[in-house]
Amino acid sequence: MDYIPASSRTGKAFMKLFGTDGVRGAVNEPPMTPDIILKIAMAAAQYLKEKTPLTGSCQHRPTVVIGKDTRLSGYMIESALTSGFVSMGVDVMLLGPLPTPAVAMLTRSMRAHLGVMISASHNPYQDNGIKFFDALGFKLTNYDEQYIEKLTHQNNFTLSPAEHFGKARRVDDALGRYNEFVKSSFPKGMRLDGLKIAVDCAHGAAYKVAPQVLWELGADVIAIGNTPNGININQDCGATHVTTLQETVLEHKAHIGIALDGDADRLIVVDENGQILDGDQIMALIANLWFDQNLLKGNGIVATHMSNLGLERFLATKGLQVFPSNIGDKNVLQMMHTKGCNVGGEQSGHIILSDYTTTGDGLLAALQVLALMVGRKMPASAIGHTFEPVPQILRNVRTKHAVNLNDDTIRLAIDDAKLRLDGFGKLLVRQSGTEPLIRIMAQGDDASLLDDVVNKISGMISQLDAKAA
Repeated sequence: MDYIPASSRTGKAFMKLFGTDGVRGAVNEPPMTPDIILKIAMAAAQYLKEKTPLTGSCQHRPTVVIGKDTRLSGYMIESALTSGFVSMGVDVMLLGPLPTPAVAMLTRSMRAHLGVMISASHNPYQDNGIKFFDALGFKLTNYDEQYIEKLTHQNNFTLSPAEHFGKARRVDDALGRYNEFVKSSFPKGMRLDGLKIAVDCAHGAAYKVAPQVLWELGADVIAIGNTPNGININQDCGATHVTTLQETVLEHKAHIGIALDGDADRLIVVDENGQILDGDQIMALIANLWFDQNLLKGNGIVATHMSNLGLERFLATKGLQVFPSNIGDKNVLQMMHTKGCNVGGEQSGHIILSDYTTTGDGLLAALQVLALMVGRKMPASAIGHTFEPVPQILRNVRTKHAVNLNDDTIRLAIDDAKLRLDGFGKLLVRQSGTEPLIRIMAQGDDASLLDDVVNKISGMISQLDAKAA
């Protein structure tokens, strides 16, 4: 299946559908409209049928599992996807609301040929998205996504005759399967009895399963963000807004707080004093634990260019490395395979533990943190602040027009900033893959230098944006 961009064949420019993490956008605006979603599903079905030829027996037809978070628009998108798949002779199993990592796990365990998660992760309810997983539970490669995109734009599908339509059915025990899978990652014989745990489910996909897993393992659970209404997902709660969880931990004198995002593939922890442990700190303590238990593979971990220098310096004291990857859990996982690592992630809280999962799993990572607390009989504050982070500035410059980061003016400014930070810090300037933003991250030991560097670059970006008006 050689991929040839449609635009190179026809001279016509087509909308780019896939970004850094599947298809995502504002609901009822392209590409997140019912007609486009229907065609994406038909294209994915054609892609599957080419990989899994039909035999005439419904038991051997390609099968897709579809999960979703709690957004109101999930109903519309689920229906459009289902229609597209069954019209092409592909069977569909509907999982209902559950975390993204659950879809990855169930795709593999239920022997489906493709997994689909309907979610825009940490974005507000007005957005939604579609993530695809292959039969082994890994996110589709860029090549496969591009091929599906090409088929979508070609819009030349052979619909199935009536006798070969696919079937759709709901899977009643999907959440229970994931519940047992997550609990199986917790050390055998260990319990959470005596621990008071606050968990913020972000009114999202884990609103049922996260409190349930923690309670079944023996914890006294204080659940917040667990009453979704379709439009409150990620609203002033969850991994991207931990203030509510901090207040809850302090008010209830909880031993630890766990914050997930809308599709529960991120984790941020709050210790008993209300202090935040981000993804870097979580990776450090898991790596430290697994290193002591001779479980850490690859002589290090994988982290993105956004991770704090303090993480790298801490692991170096253990003789361990931080292998850098590009932003995005797909890129992290690829680097983990390349370096033979079993721990990787992002500062934002995506933690991939490849001994168990094929994608970020906030709840599973939280259980590793809790296992360390219980095993060492130490409070979260004692185990969690593993290293001292260096000052770090992250600024998002929202743009109304396309800004070329290779423009000579910006390029020279970035090169000059990197020279000024050389030996003292790092700089990253990139276009967001999901929003009209330019993200600037600078980190190092001199906070005033960082501030000056970021101000100059963000100012230039804003000037270029204004000129493009």
